Amino acid sequence: MSGERKFPDFILLNIGHAVHNADWNWKNVCSPFTRIHLIESGTAKIIRGGRTYELKKDHLYLTPSYIDHGYECEGPLSLYYIHIYEEMDGGPSIFDMVDFPVEIGADPLTIQLIQRLALINPDRRLQVYDPCSYDNSTTLIKNIAIHKTMPFAFEMEAQGIIRQVFSRFLVHASEKKLDLDKRILKCLHHIHTNIDKPINIEDLAALCFLTKDHFIRLFNRNMGRTPGKYINQKKIEKAQQIMLIRDLSIKDLAYSLGFENISYFNRLFKKMTGENPGSYRKNCLQDR
Repeated sequence: MSGERKFPDFILLNIGHAVHNADWNWKNVCSPFTRIHLIESGTAKIIRGGRTYELKKDHLYLTPSYIDHGYECEGPLSLYYIHIYEEMDGGPSIFDMVDFPVEIGADPLTIQLIQRLALINPDRRLQVYDPCSYDNSTTLIKNIAIHKTMPFAFEMEAQGIIRQVFSRFLVHASEKKLDLDKRILKCLHHIHTNIDKPINIEDLAALCFLTKDHFIRLFNRNMGRTPGKYINQKKIEKAQQIMLIRDLSIKDLAYSLGFENISYFNRLFKKMTGENPGSYRKNCLQDR
């Protein structure tokens, strides 16, 4: 990666070892945290983005947050799972800037590190493997609370292991656009630091000293989508995160993200998540 380098701040949510037998079958999984799987033995599949990945022994698999995916398992399967939550500091997510491989081989040291991470965090094991049981506010808040009370030595070791495991993927990653325009980087920083305010396309264009039409074309060429779609996606992702950890009315939530039209926020939320914000919020509150 070129330019300023900053390692993302990850919170360890879950780590454990699981043994399945044709019972690791879930569809439409989409979580606010990143998953890493290490396959120990057996076979299964991850379905993601219209592609199917055959899981292999001694290989690592990465699924970033808010990626719609599913699992299929027709026989014995033994694996380690790691769930990590990326804390945002006003800048873009590393997954916005970098394309990571889905699959990489796991060297013996990485396998030992993951086993060690599970050993020093026995209370981070999943009690139930159905994603619906832990993709909720109660579990997220509980795991973040556990993270904040970890002994400093264990927290330091856990962070070191997560960084080493994540670095294995980073070695094979590439910037989404090797020629990402510096003006677009400046706009991305502006978007993420002002995600709680209305963001005007004309203002972004002015920030780049471009006409609106020229800016939209430049942004689309660099990011693969229009600035309006990118802003809306990030605002709705932020809304999902807020509802997981805070009890806000839909009106206050929309206002806190710079939406002045509540009906538009409701329509946009449902379009991007498949569920209206009222139902999503109700489910979050029931989980507490």
